[in-house]
Amino acid sequence: MRRHFLTSESVTEGHPDKIADRISDAVLDAILTEDKRAHVACETFLTTGLVLVGGEISTATYVDIDRIARRVIKEVGYHQPDYGFNYRDCAVLSTIHGQSPDIAAAVEKAKEVRNGAAKNGYDKIGAGDQGIMYGYACTGTPELMPLPITLAHKLTKRLAAVRKDGTLPYLRPDGKSQVTIEYENSRPVRAKAVLIAAQHDPDVDPKAMREEVIASVIRPVMGKWIDDQTELLVNSSGRFVIGGPAADTGITGRKIIVDTYGGYGSHGGGAFSGKDPTKVDRSGSYMARYVAKNIVAAGLAREVEIQIAYAIGRAAPLAVNIDTYDTGVYPDDVLHAAVVKVFDLRPGAIIDRLDLLRPMYEPFSCYGHFGRVELDPPWERTDRSAELEAALPRKGIIA
Repeated sequence: MRRHFLTSESVTEGHPDKIADRISDAVLDAILTEDKRAHVACETFLTTGLVLVGGEISTATYVDIDRIARRVIKEVGYHQPDYGFNYRDCAVLSTIHGQSPDIAAAVEKAKEVRNGAAKNGYDKIGAGDQGIMYGYACTGTPELMPLPITLAHKLTKRLAAVRKDGTLPYLRPDGKSQVTIEYENSRPVRAKAVLIAAQHDPDVDPKAMREEVIASVIRPVMGKWIDDQTELLVNSSGRFVIGGPAADTGITGRKIIVDTYGGYGSHGGGAFSGKDPTKVDRSGSYMARYVAKNIVAAGLAREVEIQIAYAIGRAAPLAVNIDTYDTGVYPDDVLHAAVVKVFDLRPGAIIDRLDLLRPMYEPFSCYGHFGRVELDPPWERTDRSAELEAALPRKGIIA
């Protein structure tokens, strides 16, 4: 019997990196509300008393970055002076400048095709950068996501919920989770360890807090996956009073594994938040997930990873690779032929198919961009499964 362990982590919306992601996506959403043709690459940096929003934005509209940043910080929960960082007192600086005209020319050779482009116009929208994007799906959960990252996100969502609803009123916004799942012959059997790091008020008794977090957060989420041997860790460092930007800097794009598959499969290195969909770091990754999920939903593989490579200014991908880890009903090359026939992977086609030129991104800035079926993003739908199956040869006549 083969036994192995896989671990994934998640962070709450009060984690400094996630505040940065959320501000960047909030700026993007505000711009897309008024200007769908904008080019946005927004980065945020946070530290004690300071929010710095920078990047390249070319748009015909105006958004109040100071107001957006303070609104996000307040909603996340930093509204008390004794937290060391709060939305009223922090300085908000903006160092935004326009996108390079060289990049803009490469990305968009014909602006008139940006909204509802005809299919023959998709070649006029080039990729916003070079790079490789990955998508992944598996049968491990109803969301077709790996179990460890799914549970880790549920834990941090629950940690935020019991803070906000007053169940554990001494909690503060910053927090993390980590889940280690034990597998036997590739099948998950139990949680080996569950870790929660929860920021809290200074006068909390650590032992009482541990029991309350286990009862209110860990057990409701983990359920059958924990047993008497599961190690349950709550604030293993002892105390976690100083947190958020007062304890650590936050920067957009530093939680790319949390944002995706929790360490499963591969990652091309590009972050999502603050980028409009001409940036294939975002749109290409969303499309790769869409393809992978439709493959698994159709029963064509139990696990699959999609890789798409792009060159800046070019619409057609340089390469598309499919790996079903020997779980596919068809050989990978046969599945590849069906995928490139059914799915148009040019950036303009992706933007149209997934309806990406709308303000929708802020909710995905925390708790992952994939598996979020409750938000019904287009890249989580399985509406191409039947079409994909129809593009495959009948079994027994594969060349």
